[in-house]
Amino acid sequence: KQIDPEFAEEFESGYASFKIGVILAQAREETGITIEELASRLNWNKSTIFQIENNSSDVSISILERYAREVGKKLDLEVR
Repeated sequence: KQIDPEFAEEFESGYASFKIGVILAQAREETGITIEELASRLNWNKSTIFQIENNSSDVSISILERYAREVGKKLDLEVR
């Protein structure tokens, strides 16, 4: 069965976005920071944190970097 290249690319893109959110949520949880605490520290709404952790497809790199820094991590991007 042949795979549609466009579908495969869209799937990979969506999966990568989902994975980023999961990784950030895990990092937050490992540090013991609640969504409420993180939102307060960053001066964001709790819904923003929820959106990043559950669907980060439309989130800017600078937002992801701020989130990562606040939970003691560094965002590294790779272009292939």
